[in-house]
Amino acid sequence: MRDARAATVGFIGLGTMGGPMATNLAKAGIPLVVYDAVPAAMAALTKHAGVRAVTSPGGVASDVNVLFTALPNDAIVRDVYLGQSGIASTGRAGLVTCDCSTVSPEVTIEIQAALLSRSMTHMDTPMLGSQPQAVSGEIFFIIGGDRSTVGVIQPYLDIMGRLSMYVGGPGAGNRVKLMHNGLVAVNAVAAAEALAVAANSGVDPYVFYEVVKNGGGMAYSTYFDRRVKRMLDGDFSPTFTAELMRKDAILALAQARALGVPMPILEEAKRTYDEAVDSGWAKDDFSAVTHVVEKRIGRPVSPKGAPSTPKGAPNSL
Repeated sequence: MRDARAATVGFIGLGTMGGPMATNLAKAGIPLVVYDAVPAAMAALTKHAGVRAVTSPGGVASDVNVLFTALPNDAIVRDVYLGQSGIASTGRAGLVTCDCSTVSPEVTIEIQAALLSRSMTHMDTPMLGSQPQAVSGEIFFIIGGDRSTVGVIQPYLDIMGRLSMYVGGPGAGNRVKLMHNGLVAVNAVAAAEALAVAANSGVDPYVFYEVVKNGGGMAYSTYFDRRVKRMLDGDFSPTFTAELMRKDAILALAQARALGVPMPILEEAKRTYDEAVDSGWAKDDFSAVTHVVEKRIGRPVSPKGAPSTPKGAPNSL
């Protein structure tokens, strides 16, 4: 860890995931330069020793050795890296960048090529896990890019996460992440539909939850464990929002179409997320897709009452 602390690290995007991740780096004694579009997010980080805020992404890149980004979508990632006063235009030769965002592999490869032409190295390091894992430092990082650079970033990944895996060259991290989140999106809709059948058949959904959780059958999943009890209790507070899951489903479908692989089940799941977002649940947890299924059957799946109304809680970068 001595070498890691000797370097200055940048972090751009201090929202639901990036804020806790940068906080864990600061608590480990890593000198940080940070930027976020929301001033309050930067103010929260600068309370920690060794953290300095700047006024632009380029201001971070010009003053660090390794730089992490955690941003919401393709357009913002591309602008932060390749836009005016972005990372590509101000970063020093030898800079290593790590994008923890979930974006299309094409954007990753575009950025990697642009930075390589300026003697910088770009890695895609998307994450498995949501806000609780970001806070506890238990993220799983999926690493794509130059394999010889993994050792440079590994000390920081080890602070922010519990495990990491190298999966291939530029863009491979996001290819794997999109396949993963496509499965998650389908799983969430399928669980909601199963609960709807339980509710309409007179089976107590809590009993169904206990059977799936404890019965040892193949229907059990991490999603079922982390979300279904919360859903039945009426808790849709976001750790990963419905609008972000829809974005990932769209990207996963685009990847599949480009490869000529039909995914009709994910197509239908994406339409359910479209309805969730259009109905006002965009800022709720992605498990709020359950409310769409409740609308379709005309009743709540939980014995505790009606679907919650949209909260509209804002997300920062």
